[in-house]
Amino acid sequence: MSSLSRIGVVGGGASAVCLLDAIAADTDLAPGTITVFEPSKHLWRGRPYQPDLDVVRVNATPEDMSVRAGDDHHMFEWLAGRDLFTGSRSVYTDPLSGAQFVPRAVYGDYLEQSARAALLALVRKGWHVELVRNRVERAQPGADGLTMWTDRGVRHEVDYAVLSVGAGRPADLYALSGHAGFIGEPYPVRDSLSGIAPDADVAVIGAGLTAVDVVLALAARGHQGKIRVYSRRNVLPAVRQRPVHHVLRHFTPARFRALAAGGERLTVADLIAVMAAELAEVGEDIATVRRELESVRAEDPVQRLRRQLAEVDSPSVAMRIVQQAVPEAGPDIWPLLTEQDKSLVLAEHDRALMSLCCPMPPSNAAALLRLIDSGQVELVSGLVGIEPTGHGFRLSTARGDHAEEHRADVVVNGVNARLRKLSEKATPLFSSLVSSGVAQPHPRGGLHVERATSRLTVDGKPNPRLYGLGDPTLGSLFFTFGVQSLVDRAVDIVAAIREHSTATAVRTDDELLPA
Repeated sequence: MSSLSRIGVVGGGASAVCLLDAIAADTDLAPGTITVFEPSKHLWRGRPYQPDLDVVRVNATPEDMSVRAGDDHHMFEWLAGRDLFTGSRSVYTDPLSGAQFVPRAVYGDYLEQSARAALLALVRKGWHVELVRNRVERAQPGADGLTMWTDRGVRHEVDYAVLSVGAGRPADLYALSGHAGFIGEPYPVRDSLSGIAPDADVAVIGAGLTAVDVVLALAARGHQGKIRVYSRRNVLPAVRQRPVHHVLRHFTPARFRALAAGGERLTVADLIAVMAAELAEVGEDIATVRRELESVRAEDPVQRLRRQLAEVDSPSVAMRIVQQAVPEAGPDIWPLLTEQDKSLVLAEHDRALMSLCCPMPPSNAAALLRLIDSGQVELVSGLVGIEPTGHGFRLSTARGDHAEEHRADVVVNGVNARLRKLSEKATPLFSSLVSSGVAQPHPRGGLHVERATSRLTVDGKPNPRLYGLGDPTLGSLFFTFGVQSLVDRAVDIVAAIREHSTATAVRTDDELLPA
Protein backbone atom coordinates (compact mmCIF):
# COMPACT_ATOMS: atom_id res chain seq x y z
CA MET A 1 0.00 0.00 0.00
CA SER A 2 1.12 3.57 -0.68
CA SER A 3 1.54 6.32 1.92
CA LEU A 4 -1.13 8.94 2.61
CA SER A 5 -1.04 11.63 -0.07
CA ARG A 6 -2.33 15.17 -0.40
CA ILE A 7 -3.47 15.68 -3.99
CA GLY A 8 -4.36 19.11 -5.35
CA VAL A 9 -6.53 19.22 -8.48
CA VAL A 10 -6.39 22.63 -10.17
CA GLY A 11 -9.57 22.90 -12.25
CA GLY A 12 -12.98 21.35 -11.69
CA GLY A 13 -14.27 20.54 -15.18
CA ALA A 14 -14.61 17.33 -17.18
CA SER A 15 -10.89 16.51 -16.78
CA ALA A 16 -11.19 16.63 -13.01
CA VAL A 17 -14.25 14.36 -13.08
CA CYS A 18 -12.29 11.72 -15.02
CA LEU A 19 -9.43 12.03 -12.53
CA LEU A 20 -11.65 11.74 -9.45
CA ASP A 21 -13.36 8.68 -10.89
CA ALA A 22 -9.96 7.08 -11.56
CA ILE A 23 -8.76 7.79 -8.01
CA ALA A 24 -11.97 6.38 -6.55
CA ALA A 25 -11.57 3.21 -8.64
CA ASP A 26 -7.96 2.61 -7.60
CA THR A 27 -7.75 -0.05 -4.89
CA ASP A 28 -4.06 0.39 -4.03
CA LEU A 29 -3.77 4.14 -3.48
CA ALA A 30 -4.04 4.73 0.26
CA PRO A 31 -6.65 7.32 1.32
CA GLY A 32 -5.31 10.82 1.84
CA THR A 33 -6.59 14.31 1.06
CA ILE A 34 -7.93 15.64 -2.23
CA THR A 35 -8.39 19.37 -2.71
CA VAL A 36 -10.16 20.59 -5.86
CA PHE A 37 -9.72 24.25 -6.82
CA GLU A 38 -12.45 25.63 -9.08
CA PRO A 39 -13.73 29.24 -9.02
CA SER A 40 -16.37 28.81 -11.75
CA LYS A 41 -20.04 28.74 -10.80
CA HIS A 42 -20.49 25.79 -13.18
CA LEU A 43 -18.56 23.22 -11.19
CA TRP A 44 -17.73 19.97 -13.04
CA ARG A 45 -19.32 21.16 -16.30
CA GLY A 46 -16.66 23.43 -17.78
CA ARG A 47 -17.72 26.00 -20.34
CA PRO A 48 -19.37 23.72 -22.98
CA TYR A 49 -21.71 21.70 -20.73
CA GLN A 50 -23.67 24.36 -18.84
CA PRO A 51 -27.49 24.34 -18.74
CA ASP A 52 -28.45 25.24 -22.29
CA LEU A 53 -30.79 24.67 -25.24
CA ASP A 54 -31.41 21.04 -26.21
CA VAL A 55 -30.46 21.77 -29.82
CA VAL A 56 -26.84 22.16 -28.68
CA ARG A 57 -25.56 18.58 -28.53
CA VAL A 58 -22.33 16.68 -27.98
CA ASN A 59 -20.82 15.20 -31.12
CA ALA A 60 -19.98 11.73 -29.76
CA THR A 61 -22.06 8.77 -28.66
CA PRO A 62 -22.44 7.81 -24.96
CA GLU A 63 -19.92 4.95 -25.18
CA ASP A 64 -17.25 7.49 -26.24
CA MET A 65 -18.21 9.95 -23.48
CA SER A 66 -17.97 7.70 -20.42
CA VAL A 67 -15.79 9.02 -17.59
CA ARG A 68 -15.29 5.50 -16.22
CA ALA A 69 -12.14 3.74 -17.44
CA GLY A 70 -12.92 0.35 -18.97
CA ASP A 71 -16.69 0.86 -18.80
CA ASP A 72 -18.16 2.07 -22.08
CA HIS A 73 -21.68 1.53 -20.69
CA HIS A 74 -21.28 3.85 -17.74
CA MET A 75 -23.09 6.76 -19.38
CA PHE A 76 -25.72 4.48 -20.97
CA GLU A 77 -26.57 3.16 -17.52
CA TRP A 78 -26.69 6.70 -16.11
CA LEU A 79 -29.13 7.73 -18.87
CA ALA A 80 -31.30 4.70 -18.11
CA GLY A 81 -31.29 5.56 -14.40
CA ARG A 82 -32.14 9.16 -15.21
CA ASP A 83 -35.15 8.07 -17.25
CA LEU A 84 -36.29 5.81 -14.39
CA PHE A 85 -35.98 8.64 -11.88
CA THR A 86 -37.83 11.20 -14.02
CA GLY A 87 -40.45 8.74 -15.24
CA SER A 88 -39.80 9.67 -18.86
CA ARG A 89 -37.77 8.29 -21.73
CA SER A 90 -34.99 10.40 -23.19
CA VAL A 91 -35.15 10.60 -26.97
CA TYR A 92 -31.73 11.58 -28.21
CA THR A 93 -31.46 9.17 -31.13
CA ASP A 94 -30.26 10.72 -34.37
CA PRO A 95 -32.88 9.77 -37.00
CA LEU A 96 -30.28 9.56 -39.77
CA SER A 97 -27.69 7.37 -38.06
CA GLY A 98 -29.51 5.64 -35.22
CA ALA A 99 -26.84 6.85 -32.76
CA GLN A 100 -27.47 8.85 -29.58
CA PHE A 101 -26.18 12.40 -29.23
CA VAL A 102 -27.27 13.95 -25.95
CA PRO A 103 -27.64 17.71 -25.36
CA ARG A 104 -24.55 19.36 -23.91
CA ALA A 105 -26.54 20.26 -20.81
CA VAL A 106 -27.49 16.62 -20.23
CA TYR A 107 -23.84 15.63 -20.50
CA GLY A 108 -23.13 18.33 -17.93
CA ASP A 109 -25.68 16.66 -15.63
CA TYR A 110 -23.82 13.38 -16.14
CA LEU A 111 -20.50 15.01 -15.25
CA GLU A 112 -21.99 16.58 -12.12
CA GLN A 113 -23.51 13.36 -10.87
CA SER A 114 -20.43 11.31 -11.77
CA ALA A 115 -18.29 13.74 -9.76
CA ARG A 116 -20.62 13.49 -6.77
CA ALA A 117 -20.61 9.70 -6.97
CA ALA A 118 -16.79 9.66 -7.14
CA LEU A 119 -16.50 12.03 -4.17
CA LEU A 120 -18.92 9.93 -2.13
CA ALA A 121 -16.93 6.79 -2.96
CA LEU A 122 -13.71 8.53 -1.94
CA VAL A 123 -15.14 9.65 1.40
CA ARG A 124 -16.38 6.12 2.08
CA LYS A 125 -12.87 4.81 1.41
CA GLY A 126 -11.43 7.22 3.96
CA TRP A 127 -10.36 10.15 1.80
CA HIS A 128 -10.75 13.69 3.06
CA VAL A 129 -12.17 15.84 0.26
CA GLU A 130 -12.07 19.62 0.15
CA LEU A 131 -13.54 21.92 -2.49
CA VAL A 132 -11.98 25.38 -2.75
CA ARG A 133 -14.02 27.84 -4.83
CA ASN A 134 -11.05 30.10 -5.57
CA ARG A 135 -8.45 30.24 -8.31
CA VAL A 136 -4.88 29.09 -7.68
CA GLU A 137 -2.78 32.17 -8.38
CA ARG A 138 0.75 30.87 -7.87
CA ALA A 139 2.73 27.88 -6.64
CA GLN A 140 6.17 27.24 -5.19
CA PRO A 141 7.89 23.84 -5.10
CA GLY A 142 9.23 22.49 -1.83
CA ALA A 143 11.31 19.52 -0.78
CA ASP A 144 8.31 17.17 -0.60
CA GLY A 145 5.58 18.77 -2.63
CA LEU A 146 4.12 22.10 -3.59
CA THR A 147 2.81 25.19 -1.82
CA MET A 148 -0.09 26.86 -3.62
CA TRP A 149 -1.72 30.22 -2.97
CA THR A 150 -5.21 31.15 -4.11
CA ASP A 151 -6.23 34.57 -5.39
CA ARG A 152 -7.48 35.22 -1.83
CA GLY A 153 -3.97 34.65 -0.49
CA VAL A 154 -4.85 31.37 1.26
CA ARG A 155 -1.99 28.88 1.38
CA HIS A 156 -2.39 25.15 0.63
CA GLU A 157 0.24 22.40 0.90
CA VAL A 158 0.03 19.37 -1.40
CA ASP A 159 2.25 16.41 -2.20
CA TYR A 160 1.00 16.16 -5.79
CA ALA A 161 -0.68 18.67 -8.08
CA VAL A 162 -2.67 17.90 -11.22
CA LEU A 163 -3.20 20.86 -13.55
CA SER A 164 -6.53 20.25 -15.26
CA VAL A 165 -7.66 23.78 -16.16
CA GLY A 166 -9.60 24.26 -19.38
CA ALA A 167 -8.72 26.50 -22.29
CA GLY A 168 -11.02 29.25 -21.02
CA ARG A 169 -12.86 31.76 -23.17
CA PRO A 170 -12.28 31.80 -26.94
CA ALA A 171 -9.52 34.11 -28.10
CA ASP A 172 -10.64 37.56 -29.25
CA LEU A 173 -8.76 37.40 -32.56
CA TYR A 174 -9.95 40.80 -33.80
CA ALA A 175 -9.87 42.82 -30.54
CA LEU A 176 -13.64 43.32 -30.46
CA SER A 177 -14.22 42.95 -26.72
CA GLY A 178 -16.18 45.81 -25.23
CA HIS A 179 -17.90 46.79 -28.46
CA ALA A 180 -21.70 46.63 -28.55
CA GLY A 181 -22.91 43.70 -30.59
CA PHE A 182 -19.87 41.48 -30.01
CA ILE A 183 -20.52 38.20 -28.18
CA GLY A 184 -17.14 36.88 -27.11
CA GLU A 185 -18.34 33.76 -25.27
CA PRO A 186 -21.20 31.86 -26.94
CA TYR A 187 -21.84 29.30 -24.17
CA PRO A 188 -24.46 28.96 -22.88
CA VAL A 189 -26.17 29.98 -26.13
CA ARG A 190 -29.58 30.30 -24.48
CA ASP A 191 -28.20 33.33 -22.62
CA SER A 192 -25.60 34.77 -24.97
CA LEU A 193 -27.92 34.88 -28.01
CA SER A 194 -31.07 36.00 -26.17
CA GLY A 195 -30.52 39.71 -26.80
CA ILE A 196 -30.08 39.44 -30.59
CA ALA A 197 -32.90 41.05 -32.57
CA PRO A 198 -34.74 38.46 -34.72
CA ASP A 199 -34.00 40.39 -37.92
CA ALA A 200 -30.34 41.22 -37.18
CA ASP A 201 -27.59 40.31 -39.62
CA VAL A 202 -25.33 37.98 -37.65
CA ALA A 203 -21.72 37.08 -38.38
CA VAL A 204 -20.39 33.91 -36.76
CA ILE A 205 -16.58 33.64 -36.61
CA GLY A 206 -15.22 30.14 -37.11
CA ALA A 207 -16.53 27.07 -38.90
CA GLY A 208 -16.11 24.33 -36.28
CA LEU A 209 -18.47 22.64 -33.85
CA THR A 210 -19.00 25.80 -31.79
CA ALA A 211 -19.98 27.80 -34.88
CA VAL A 212 -22.46 25.09 -35.88
CA ASP A 213 -23.93 25.19 -32.36
CA VAL A 214 -24.42 28.96 -32.68
CA VAL A 215 -26.12 28.70 -36.08
CA LEU A 216 -28.49 25.93 -34.97
CA ALA A 217 -29.28 27.76 -31.73
CA LEU A 218 -30.15 30.94 -33.63
CA ALA A 219 -32.44 28.95 -35.92
CA ALA A 220 -34.06 27.19 -32.95
CA ARG A 221 -34.80 30.60 -31.41
CA GLY A 222 -36.61 31.62 -34.59
CA HIS A 223 -34.00 34.03 -35.93
CA GLN A 224 -35.10 35.55 -39.26
CA GLY A 225 -32.09 37.63 -40.25
CA LYS A 226 -29.13 36.63 -42.36
CA ILE A 227 -26.48 34.44 -40.71
CA ARG A 228 -23.03 34.35 -42.29
CA VAL A 229 -20.33 31.97 -41.10
CA TYR A 230 -16.87 33.48 -41.61
CA SER A 231 -13.52 31.71 -41.47
CA ARG A 232 -10.31 31.50 -43.44
CA ARG A 233 -11.09 28.25 -45.26
CA ASN A 234 -14.61 27.21 -44.19
CA VAL A 235 -13.60 23.73 -43.09
CA LEU A 236 -16.80 22.45 -41.50
CA PRO A 237 -16.80 19.45 -39.17
CA ALA A 238 -17.23 16.24 -41.11
CA VAL A 239 -20.52 14.34 -40.81
CA ARG A 240 -20.44 11.36 -38.47
CA GLN A 241 -21.51 8.12 -40.17
CA ARG A 242 -23.68 5.37 -38.71
CA PRO A 243 -21.55 3.66 -36.03
CA VAL A 244 -19.88 0.36 -36.93
CA HIS A 245 -18.01 -1.69 -34.33
CA HIS A 246 -14.39 -2.33 -35.24
CA VAL A 247 -11.60 -3.88 -33.15
CA LEU A 248 -8.28 -2.20 -33.96
CA ARG A 249 -5.53 -4.67 -34.79
CA HIS A 250 -2.63 -2.56 -36.07
CA PHE A 251 -3.25 1.12 -35.27
CA THR A 252 -3.50 0.52 -31.53
CA PRO A 253 -2.37 2.57 -28.52
CA ALA A 254 -0.60 -0.54 -27.14
CA ARG A 255 1.52 -0.83 -30.27
CA PHE A 256 2.66 2.79 -30.12
CA ARG A 257 3.29 2.64 -26.37
CA ALA A 258 5.54 -0.36 -26.92
CA LEU A 259 7.47 1.53 -29.58
CA ALA A 260 7.87 4.48 -27.22
CA ALA A 261 9.12 2.20 -24.44
CA GLY A 262 11.77 0.91 -26.85
CA GLY A 263 12.91 4.40 -27.79
CA GLU A 264 11.59 4.11 -31.35
CA ARG A 265 10.67 6.97 -33.68
CA LEU A 266 8.02 7.06 -36.41
CA THR A 267 7.56 9.13 -39.54
CA VAL A 268 4.27 10.19 -41.09
CA ALA A 269 4.98 7.63 -43.82
CA ASP A 270 5.25 4.92 -41.15
CA LEU A 271 1.86 5.91 -39.71
CA ILE A 272 0.25 5.84 -43.14
CA ALA A 273 1.60 2.31 -43.63
CA VAL A 274 0.17 1.18 -40.27
CA MET A 275 -3.21 2.71 -41.10
CA ALA A 276 -3.12 1.08 -44.55
CA ALA A 277 -2.59 -2.30 -42.87
CA GLU A 278 -5.51 -1.60 -40.49
CA LEU A 279 -7.80 -0.76 -43.39
CA ALA A 280 -6.62 -3.72 -45.47
CA GLU A 281 -7.84 -6.06 -42.71
CA VAL A 282 -11.43 -5.16 -43.65
CA GLY A 283 -10.87 -4.77 -47.39
CA GLU A 284 -10.53 -0.98 -47.38
CA ASP A 285 -7.96 1.17 -49.18
CA ILE A 286 -5.91 4.03 -47.71
CA ALA A 287 -6.75 5.98 -50.89
CA THR A 288 -10.24 6.57 -49.44
CA VAL A 289 -8.71 8.44 -46.53
CA ARG A 290 -6.38 10.42 -48.80
CA ARG A 291 -9.31 11.56 -50.93
CA GLU A 292 -11.22 12.68 -47.86
CA LEU A 293 -8.24 14.64 -46.55
CA GLU A 294 -7.77 16.29 -49.94
CA SER A 295 -11.47 17.19 -50.09
CA VAL A 296 -10.92 19.74 -47.31
CA ARG A 297 -8.94 21.88 -49.76
CA ALA A 298 -10.32 20.79 -53.11
CA GLU A 299 -14.07 20.47 -52.55
CA ASP A 300 -16.58 23.27 -52.12
CA PRO A 301 -17.58 23.20 -48.42
CA VAL A 302 -21.32 23.02 -49.14
CA GLN A 303 -20.84 20.23 -51.66
CA ARG A 304 -18.61 18.42 -49.18
CA LEU A 305 -21.32 18.75 -46.52
CA ARG A 306 -23.97 17.48 -48.93
CA ARG A 307 -21.83 14.52 -50.05
CA GLN A 308 -20.90 13.47 -46.51
CA LEU A 309 -24.51 13.69 -45.41
CA ALA A 310 -25.42 11.34 -48.26
CA GLU A 311 -22.71 8.92 -47.08
CA VAL A 312 -23.98 8.43 -43.51
CA ASP A 313 -24.88 4.82 -44.39
CA SER A 314 -21.94 4.26 -46.74
CA PRO A 315 -20.83 0.60 -46.88
CA SER A 316 -17.22 1.78 -46.66
CA VAL A 317 -15.90 1.74 -43.08
CA ALA A 318 -12.57 3.44 -43.84
CA MET A 319 -13.45 6.82 -42.34
CA ARG A 320 -15.18 5.22 -39.36
CA ILE A 321 -11.94 3.39 -38.56
CA VAL A 322 -9.88 6.57 -38.90
CA GLN A 323 -12.32 8.48 -36.67
CA GLN A 324 -11.97 5.76 -34.04
CA ALA A 325 -8.23 5.13 -34.31
CA VAL A 326 -6.75 8.63 -34.47
CA PRO A 327 -8.35 10.02 -31.27
CA GLU A 328 -7.66 6.76 -29.41
CA ALA A 329 -4.01 6.47 -30.43
CA GLY A 330 -3.21 10.14 -31.07
CA PRO A 331 -1.65 10.86 -27.64
CA ASP A 332 0.56 7.77 -28.01
CA ILE A 333 1.58 8.55 -31.59
CA TRP A 334 2.49 12.20 -31.13
CA PRO A 335 5.64 11.73 -28.98
CA LEU A 336 6.98 9.21 -31.50
CA LEU A 337 7.06 11.71 -34.37
CA THR A 338 10.04 13.89 -35.16
CA GLU A 339 9.64 17.63 -34.61
CA GLN A 340 9.77 18.09 -38.37
CA ASP A 341 6.87 15.69 -38.90
CA LYS A 342 4.86 17.28 -36.09
CA SER A 343 5.25 20.67 -37.74
CA LEU A 344 4.24 19.15 -41.07
CA VAL A 345 1.08 17.59 -39.61
CA LEU A 346 0.04 20.82 -37.90
CA ALA A 347 0.79 22.99 -40.91
CA GLU A 348 -0.71 20.75 -43.59
CA HIS A 349 -3.30 18.49 -41.97
CA ASP A 350 -4.36 19.80 -38.54
CA ARG A 351 -7.63 21.40 -39.66
CA ALA A 352 -8.51 18.40 -41.85
CA LEU A 353 -7.79 15.92 -39.05
CA MET A 354 -9.85 17.89 -36.56
CA SER A 355 -12.70 18.10 -39.06
CA LEU A 356 -12.65 14.38 -39.82
CA CYS A 357 -12.02 13.10 -36.30
CA CYS A 358 -14.40 15.51 -34.52
CA PRO A 359 -17.45 15.12 -36.77
CA MET A 360 -20.92 16.53 -36.12
CA PRO A 361 -24.10 14.47 -35.73
CA PRO A 362 -25.90 13.87 -39.04
CA SER A 363 -29.06 15.63 -37.86
CA ASN A 364 -27.00 18.76 -37.15
CA ALA A 365 -25.49 18.52 -40.62
CA ALA A 366 -28.94 18.12 -42.19
CA ALA A 367 -30.30 21.14 -40.28
CA LEU A 368 -27.30 23.23 -41.31
CA LEU A 369 -27.69 22.22 -44.95
CA ARG A 370 -31.40 23.15 -44.91
CA LEU A 371 -30.51 26.60 -43.61
CA ILE A 372 -27.87 27.00 -46.32
CA ASP A 373 -30.23 25.83 -49.07
CA SER A 374 -32.91 28.24 -47.83
CA GLY A 375 -30.49 31.13 -48.25
CA GLN A 376 -30.59 32.20 -44.61
CA VAL A 377 -27.12 30.84 -43.85
CA GLU A 378 -24.08 31.55 -46.01
CA LEU A 379 -20.52 30.25 -45.67
CA VAL A 380 -17.91 32.93 -46.37
CA SER A 381 -14.21 32.05 -46.62
CA GLY A 382 -11.11 34.23 -46.67
CA LEU A 383 -11.80 36.28 -43.53
CA VAL A 384 -8.94 38.71 -42.96
CA GLY A 385 -10.32 41.36 -40.61
CA ILE A 386 -13.23 42.69 -38.56
CA GLU A 387 -13.63 46.21 -37.22
CA PRO A 388 -16.44 47.97 -35.37
CA THR A 389 -18.11 50.84 -37.19
CA GLY A 390 -20.15 52.35 -34.37
CA HIS A 391 -23.34 50.87 -35.80
CA GLY A 392 -22.26 47.29 -36.25
CA PHE A 393 -19.20 45.72 -37.84
CA ARG A 394 -17.34 45.67 -41.14
CA LEU A 395 -15.84 42.30 -42.15
CA SER A 396 -13.17 42.04 -44.84
CA THR A 397 -12.53 38.93 -46.91
CA ALA A 398 -9.97 38.16 -49.59
CA ARG A 399 -9.98 35.19 -51.94
CA GLY A 400 -7.18 35.35 -54.44
CA ASP A 401 -7.30 38.79 -56.02
CA HIS A 402 -10.93 39.28 -55.03
CA ALA A 403 -11.60 41.34 -51.88
CA GLU A 404 -15.01 42.08 -50.38
CA GLU A 405 -16.52 43.92 -47.45
CA HIS A 406 -19.55 42.73 -45.49
CA ARG A 407 -21.67 44.30 -42.79
CA ALA A 408 -23.09 42.71 -39.65
CA ASP A 409 -25.14 43.95 -36.72
CA VAL A 410 -23.82 41.27 -34.38
CA VAL A 411 -20.61 39.22 -34.31
CA VAL A 412 -20.57 35.92 -32.38
CA ASN A 413 -17.17 34.48 -31.52
CA GLY A 414 -17.36 30.79 -32.47
CA VAL A 415 -13.63 30.07 -32.75
CA ASN A 416 -12.04 27.13 -30.97
CA ALA A 417 -11.10 28.16 -27.42
CA ARG A 418 -7.84 26.23 -27.79
CA LEU A 419 -6.54 28.81 -30.25
CA ARG A 420 -5.67 30.75 -27.09
CA LYS A 421 -3.34 27.83 -26.13
CA LEU A 422 -3.74 28.41 -22.39
CA SER A 423 -6.45 29.90 -20.22
CA GLU A 424 -5.58 33.51 -19.46
CA LYS A 425 -6.79 32.99 -15.88
CA ALA A 426 -4.24 30.19 -15.43
CA THR A 427 -1.35 32.24 -16.81
CA PRO A 428 -0.15 33.56 -13.40
CA LEU A 429 -0.04 30.02 -11.97
CA PHE A 430 1.80 28.58 -14.96
CA SER A 431 4.20 31.53 -15.01
CA SER A 432 5.04 30.94 -11.34
CA LEU A 433 5.78 27.27 -12.05
CA VAL A 434 7.99 28.19 -14.98
CA SER A 435 9.82 30.82 -12.89
CA SER A 436 10.38 28.21 -10.19
CA GLY A 437 11.97 25.86 -12.69
CA VAL A 438 9.41 23.06 -12.38
CA ALA A 439 7.54 23.66 -15.64
CA GLN A 440 8.59 24.41 -19.19
CA PRO A 441 6.34 26.09 -21.76
CA HIS A 442 5.80 24.16 -24.95
CA PRO A 443 6.33 26.22 -28.13
CA ARG A 444 3.05 24.87 -29.53
CA GLY A 445 1.11 25.82 -26.42
CA GLY A 446 0.66 24.22 -23.03
CA LEU A 447 3.47 22.73 -20.98
CA HIS A 448 5.97 19.97 -21.62
CA VAL A 449 4.75 16.65 -20.20
CA GLU A 450 5.91 13.05 -20.31
CA ARG A 451 3.56 10.94 -22.41
CA ALA A 452 3.59 7.77 -20.29
CA THR A 453 2.75 9.48 -16.99
CA SER A 454 1.60 13.04 -17.87
CA ARG A 455 4.26 14.35 -15.47
CA LEU A 456 5.49 17.87 -16.18
CA THR A 457 9.02 17.87 -17.55
CA VAL A 458 11.86 20.38 -17.72
CA ASP A 459 14.55 19.62 -20.30
CA GLY A 460 13.09 16.14 -20.58
CA LYS A 461 13.30 15.37 -16.85
CA PRO A 462 9.88 14.50 -15.33
CA ASN A 463 8.70 15.88 -12.01
CA PRO A 464 6.94 13.12 -10.02
CA ARG A 465 4.83 15.66 -8.12
CA LEU A 466 3.39 17.73 -10.99
CA TYR A 467 0.99 16.52 -13.70
CA GLY A 468 -0.96 17.95 -16.60
CA LEU A 469 -4.37 16.71 -17.76
CA GLY A 470 -6.29 18.03 -20.75
CA ASP A 471 -5.54 21.47 -22.18
CA PRO A 472 -2.33 22.12 -20.19
CA THR A 473 -0.72 19.27 -22.17
CA LEU A 474 -1.41 20.92 -25.53
CA GLY A 475 1.68 20.69 -27.71
CA SER A 476 3.19 17.74 -25.88
CA LEU A 477 0.18 15.58 -26.72
CA PHE A 478 -2.35 15.42 -29.56
CA PHE A 479 -6.14 15.22 -29.02
CA THR A 480 -5.88 16.53 -25.48
CA PHE A 481 -9.60 17.21 -25.14
CA GLY A 482 -11.46 14.00 -26.03
CA VAL A 483 -13.12 12.29 -23.06
CA GLN A 484 -11.56 8.93 -23.96
CA SER A 485 -8.11 10.52 -23.92
CA LEU A 486 -8.84 12.28 -20.61
CA VAL A 487 -9.89 8.98 -19.04
CA ASP A 488 -6.74 7.19 -20.25
CA ARG A 489 -4.46 9.99 -19.06
CA ALA A 490 -6.26 10.11 -15.68
CA VAL A 491 -5.54 6.41 -15.15
CA ASP A 492 -1.88 7.01 -16.06
CA ILE A 493 -1.66 9.86 -13.54
CA VAL A 494 -3.18 7.85 -10.71
CA ALA A 495 -0.80 4.96 -11.43
CA ALA A 496 2.20 7.33 -11.42
CA ILE A 497 1.14 8.96 -8.12
CA ARG A 498 0.59 5.55 -6.55
CA GLU A 499 3.99 4.29 -7.71
CA HIS A 500 5.82 7.38 -6.46
CA SER A 501 3.99 7.58 -3.12
CA THR A 502 4.67 3.89 -2.48
CA ALA A 503 8.36 4.26 -3.31
CA THR A 504 8.57 7.35 -1.10
CA ALA A 505 6.94 5.49 1.79
CA VAL A 506 9.40 2.60 1.44
CA ARG A 507 12.39 4.96 1.49
CA THR A 508 11.01 6.75 4.55
CA ASP A 509 10.48 3.47 6.38
CA ASP A 510 14.04 2.39 5.54
CA GLU A 511 15.41 5.63 6.95
CA LEU A 512 13.53 5.04 10.22
CA LEU A 513 14.99 1.56 10.71
CA PRO A 514 17.70 1.37 13.41
CA ALA A 515 21.25 1.18 12.10
